[in-house]
Amino acid sequence: MNRHPEIKAKGKPEWTTLFDHLTHVKLAIEKIAASTGFDSEKAALAAIFHDIGKAHPVFQARLEGEKSEQTFRHEIASLFFVPLVQKAWWDDMIEMIVAHHKSIRGDSKLKGILDLERHESSVFEYHLGNWEQWSPAALEILECFGVETCPVSRGEVENMYDYVVSFCKKKVKKERGYSELRGLLMGADHFASAMIHKTEVKLENLFVQPDLRFFNRTSKMYPLSLCPADSELPHTMVVASTGAGKTDFLFRRCRGRVFYTLPFQASINAMYYRLLKDLEKDNPKLDIRVLHAASSLIEKEDGDREDIVLQRHPGSAIKVLTPYQLAGIALGSKGFEAMILDVKGCDVILDEVHTYSAISQAIVLKLIAVLKSLGCRLHIGTATMPSDLYDRILEILGSEQVLETKLTLEELDEYDRHTIHKIVNWEASKSLVQKAVEAKQKVLIVCNRVQSAQDVFEKIKLEYPKVDALLLHSKMKRKDRKQRERALIGLDENGEPTGRFNTSDDACVVVSTQVVEVSLDISFDLMVTECAPLDALIQRFGRINRKRSKETIGKTKPVYVIAPPEDEKEALPYDLSNLNKSYEVLPDGEVLHERDLQKKIDAVFTDIDFMRIEEAAAFQSDGTWKIAPLTNGTAWLVEMLQIDSVTCIVESDTELYRDGNYQQRMELEIPVRYWSVYKYLRLEYGNGPYQIPDEAYDEELGLLAAELKQVNVNHQIS
Repeated sequence: MNRHPEIKAKGKPEWTTLFDHLTHVKLAIEKIAASTGFDSEKAALAAIFHDIGKAHPVFQARLEGEKSEQTFRHEIASLFFVPLVQKAWWDDMIEMIVAHHKSIRGDSKLKGILDLERHESSVFEYHLGNWEQWSPAALEILECFGVETCPVSRGEVENMYDYVVSFCKKKVKKERGYSELRGLLMGADHFASAMIHKTEVKLENLFVQPDLRFFNRTSKMYPLSLCPADSELPHTMVVASTGAGKTDFLFRRCRGRVFYTLPFQASINAMYYRLLKDLEKDNPKLDIRVLHAASSLIEKEDGDREDIVLQRHPGSAIKVLTPYQLAGIALGSKGFEAMILDVKGCDVILDEVHTYSAISQAIVLKLIAVLKSLGCRLHIGTATMPSDLYDRILEILGSEQVLETKLTLEELDEYDRHTIHKIVNWEASKSLVQKAVEAKQKVLIVCNRVQSAQDVFEKIKLEYPKVDALLLHSKMKRKDRKQRERALIGLDENGEPTGRFNTSDDACVVVSTQVVEVSLDISFDLMVTECAPLDALIQRFGRINRKRSKETIGKTKPVYVIAPPEDEKEALPYDLSNLNKSYEVLPDGEVLHERDLQKKIDAVFTDIDFMRIEEAAAFQSDGTWKIAPLTNGTAWLVEMLQIDSVTCIVESDTELYRDGNYQQRMELEIPVRYWSVYKYLRLEYGNGPYQIPDEAYDEELGLLAAELKQVNVNHQIS
């Protein structure tokens, strides 16, 4: 059997042969198609044909580093062989192949087939090339897969090309929606490209329903564990105090594969490790993945590089991620069809989804609507949701389709855990912190801005040089933040106590920003916090007196809230009027009663202005799709959401970054706002980080904004 090993599908370092790549994609698509209700035979044939155009000499030369005379798209050349397929399957074959990399129109680099037709000349002739010389080898590779072949004439190829162009033009002019077939091929192609020769092994655990019996545990200490979860209603809304058992209840409502969303990286990491430990006994081979901006740094004890690469691909039993990782579905961003293929019909848990800004509120609401349209079961848990937002979600889901669960007033009374004190400034907290440290208590200090957290941390270090202290915020090298998150939780890789911070018997002080607000399983004795919006404050309070036992019920611990500033600028990133209203409704020197929280939340969030994003969204409010199949949506909203997604590295890490692999590079990157680094040199490799001077970063404090502004201008590009 002549498989033409000299014809490659991938360049260095793997140099995967075309035959091997087609084999891997065929295996992947057969598994995915069988698991998602597609015709496996037709899908497998599309997988065999999808990259056969890579046999073209232009593509092979490009793998060796030669530049093409003009744009060459291998998927166009692949379609030249479709005449070998029965005509009844042509349209589906074209749909899977023609746009598995590029939108057919409106591609960002104008490389889609209709873009090329409009902006470049001789597209067909260039892709045809010396057809009689290169097509025989491609035909021989197809024969290796059992395809009946015969020479395809130039005339047949030209007719096929005209048919494809006409097919695509019809799609963009007359149809609206998305292509499930495109998502199927994309999902299989990306999976196989990532796994290469491990594809068949890694497919074994795909699309397996998790065994969630662990969450059937009951305890009088956790009232939600005693609430029935077996309703036939598909959707769920749970409002309950932190520590009432929301996570268990939400999982008990799940019937299939699960997507679990949380707002912050730290909480996502903690939930991932928690699920690995809790579900291991009943699911020894369970495929649980984690997905966020730095998820490639999350490792299982027995994991490997392939487990990391798998994170973005379809089929996991449970995936822990942010809502914004799913937002591309509603926005029609690149690869959204493959995401739809993965999540369609699954259970989606939206846990403590914060909506601090109009745009994030709009995204969450749009996401709920599109997931409902895809047959997903939505399970939403919160302790702090304004009634206006709650009602809007019920309206989208249909109240008659939602199981609503809340704690009784008597149950809420058992979650009164905090006595709130109002103080005027940081100076007023010094004696409070000192007494707590002397009493060997755990102190948590929360600031609204990184600069404030750094200033406070430096003072704490000077004041208490022998006390375990830690600073945690988002503007750190990812490896540094990862180490701090693990240290903060106080558990090692095996889940055993380290005797530090959360598991320490001695005093410690943690200074953080709002990254500690959600789902970190930590418990401190005293909090000092800057005033924030009330929903955020309630989440922060949940880190104090969190451990629940018969002995702790009815006992409170102190939280000290610093008065809002007088200046709008000083209040950033929050709205000053919102801070003032939040501060006003807080008690002073009294217990914060859980039964009063909803009234207080609604007094602060009296009227939510729900931002409409119809222009940017591919999925519309009336349940229709605005974009044409085989195309992608607009990008401006995605860019707005990713305003903090640019990265930088310190100058002394440049060589390590240049020579490192993907994971090593990620560890060195610092997430940062574009406007704070845009004047610096941007590297042309990796993720294109900006290069900042060493003096703008401190290993203990993280990114130094003031130094970043004041460093020598020689570091900046002109």
